[in-house]
Amino acid sequence: VNGIEIYNMKIDSKVTSRFAHNVITSRAVNRGNVSKEVFFDVELPKTAFITNFSMIIDGVTYPGTIKEKEAAKKQYEKAVSRGQTAGLVKASGRKTEKFTVSVNIKAASKVTFELTYEELLKRHFGKYEMFIKVKPKQLVKDFEIEVNIFEPQGITELEAEGTFITNELQNVIKKTFSEKKGHISFKPTLGQQRACASCSQSVLDGDFTVRYDVKRTTPDNLQIVNGYFVHFFAPTNLPKLPKNIIFVLDTSGSMSGRELQQTKAALLKILDDIKEDDYFNFVLFNSEVSTWKETLIKATPENLDEAKKFVQQIDAGGLTNLHGGLMRGIDILNAAHEENLVARRSASIIIMLTDGQPNVGVSSTRAIETDVKNAIGGKYPLYNLGFGPGVDYGFLEKMALENKGLARRIYPDSDADLQLQGFYDEVANPMLTDVELNYPKNEISDLTTNSFKHFYDGSEIVVAGRFVDSNQNHLTVDVRGKGANDVLTYTTQQDSEQTAQAFQEPEYIFGEYIERLWAYLTIEQLLEKRIAATGEEKENLTAEALALSLKYKFVTPLTSMVVTKPEEIGNEDGIADKPTEGIDMFTILLYLRSQVSLTPSPLYQTSQPTWYNSVDGDPHFIISVPQKKDAICFNINENPGTVLNLINDPVTGITVNGELIGDKKANSDAKVQNSYFGKLGIANKHLDLKVTVTPEKITIQNGNEKTGFTWFESVNMQQTGLTLIINRKKNLVLSMSSGASFVVVLHQVWKNHPLHKDFLGLYTLEDDKLSEQTHGLLGQFFHPIDFTILEIHPGSDSRKPDATMVVKNNELIVTRGWQKDYRRDPNRGVDIPCWFVHNNGAGLIDGVHTDYIVSSLF
Repeated sequence: VNGIEIYNMKIDSKVTSRFAHNVITSRAVNRGNVSKEVFFDVELPKTAFITNFSMIIDGVTYPGTIKEKEAAKKQYEKAVSRGQTAGLVKASGRKTEKFTVSVNIKAASKVTFELTYEELLKRHFGKYEMFIKVKPKQLVKDFEIEVNIFEPQGITELEAEGTFITNELQNVIKKTFSEKKGHISFKPTLGQQRACASCSQSVLDGDFTVRYDVKRTTPDNLQIVNGYFVHFFAPTNLPKLPKNIIFVLDTSGSMSGRELQQTKAALLKILDDIKEDDYFNFVLFNSEVSTWKETLIKATPENLDEAKKFVQQIDAGGLTNLHGGLMRGIDILNAAHEENLVARRSASIIIMLTDGQPNVGVSSTRAIETDVKNAIGGKYPLYNLGFGPGVDYGFLEKMALENKGLARRIYPDSDADLQLQGFYDEVANPMLTDVELNYPKNEISDLTTNSFKHFYDGSEIVVAGRFVDSNQNHLTVDVRGKGANDVLTYTTQQDSEQTAQAFQEPEYIFGEYIERLWAYLTIEQLLEKRIAATGEEKENLTAEALALSLKYKFVTPLTSMVVTKPEEIGNEDGIADKPTEGIDMFTILLYLRSQVSLTPSPLYQTSQPTWYNSVDGDPHFIISVPQKKDAICFNINENPGTVLNLINDPVTGITVNGELIGDKKANSDAKVQNSYFGKLGIANKHLDLKVTVTPEKITIQNGNEKTGFTWFESVNMQQTGLTLIINRKKNLVLSMSSGASFVVVLHQVWKNHPLHKDFLGLYTLEDDKLSEQTHGLLGQFFHPIDFTILEIHPGSDSRKPDATMVVKNNELIVTRGWQKDYRRDPNRGVDIPCWFVHNNGAGLIDGVHTDYIVSSLF
């Protein structure tokens, strides 16, 4: 691409006893006659830790070094202060995190990138899954994925699939397995990579997934190597426990529309899967709390039919009494146990779904955490599902972990109902409760988590540890858990000789893999415990996780990897971090929808949330991005008297221009003079219609006819092609025959204000009624716009973090802040969180802001 050719890319994965060691190697050459920038861009599984990165340029290797985050940050800032730029960025998606590095390469030179990452493969629905993102972005002469699996228990099944795999490519996937070894290769030719016979685009764009399982002659497998052990426990053929499940569902106004429809679709499918010996109930919360039934109900066919009718009638509206909803659900579950309504040998679960934050009733997250933990009392797990980016995910995760559950993000895409249903399927079949794996205390140190509230069918429990005496080679383990019929007790033994006999294939072993598996699992669990910890406990967990991250060279949320590029081709220091969820990102990313789903003013006769673009204030542009449930903002700084084109649609003939005014006198302390819109011109040339709006009056000119109104009138007027409503001294709504509508807000200051003047704000409604050719400072954003936020970090204002935004192929430094929405309250306004683009929207708007200056209002 652009003179840069990737001539070789290989993804080489070795899996030994569920622990995957992956190396991605990419070789590129600059075929041009001038220096070019080469990008290495990889998406990795969220559960993986990067362990190494290096670049080889002209035979010289430039390795990455993993350091404590603060030390890495100082090295990075030192490079930035020298005028150099970051070489590495990060971003977090649904399943993956992005790793990117770029370097300038001289003409006819080559560069090799090598990235290594490791992860422990989890077992879901009876199979281990390895996920590889494939996106070379161009045809690659020599492209290969190779996966080698070694499992001492033996492999029972092995499969590989890709979202991009065509019928022709299906035959390119080669897979074999026998006994303990499995092998998969995928090596398409250049012709097979082409999207079509004459295309230069690659069909390789999507997910490549490997799944397998192992033989289980016993419920577990124990391995001992060089003073470390790992214990895998996954019993089969156990009877399923009855379950008692409470669904606690957010039905506040922000759940209106697709979110609620998807939730209901998932619940209806879940009701089809509930077993007859299960008990269940629904708790709904918005401003109030309601329940389907007062107690848990047995899942008889009659009750399930009634439940489906109830689900279909669920509606949304109001605020978010999350505390009330959760506490009601816990009370119902507690009462069912106290009154012996449910079986003594059964598994109880609470699943809570919300898309917002508590804002009525008890809204303090700390108080909610305390009340919920006390009420549950460790008796059953709480699973929190956060729908969309408007949730305080850190709060949901902490509360779930404090109650032996977990949190999961549900992404507001077209498959959100399948995500919800998929999560339920994971916990739908409990086999054991209160599982304890006991190891001799005087022989083992640094044991990972060894007690589990539930064991679910198709999953696996993994425990690792190290021996006090590194020469010890024998271990006995006792396992205990409560099953549907009786208490399961199981004892197993293993020595290192048995492990050594099972591992007679040295080419499959990478380093001290059991020790690294132990370190990986320990760090993962320490970071998880750290979320719910406070004070000295949190400090100790942090110190322990940091020490292990540095010792084993894992990029974790406590460490960063710094890459120093060669001096003669840029000498840029880059910093790679592992993204984190929730409040550790320096800010809760509120989204616009939570702000506009409150009770509407008379201006909007609907309870549905409204997405819109606007310009108001000094002048502040707010651009909504509904698919992100977020907003982008920018200011335009120009002199009073300047007229800016805001909207221009050549198809419908509608234009909107605005003339700036300034304060009565300039503020000598301000770098830029404050300016506002003092006059708006809204026209439809097809109708020969012009509407002029100032803070003093509204004038409509239709051909040669002219009509005037003042802001002191209440007007509801209709004429050919135009509807005008004036809400006295507040705002006006103007609708064109095309269906496009605008709201103009009047801002009045007190009569003899020494500095400010009255001014106007413009808000668009139903801008989808305008054509695809619409442009202008506002109009260009009536079409979908996408952006990605990377590298959130503290800014100059401690309340407003900075970040890198990738939008329209540009990387911009943006700031998280607020702008005022004055639709409902022209005096105080409502704070709208948004990403602020500096420098008059440069890089976000098409061209530069001066391109939008026009000679007159019409």
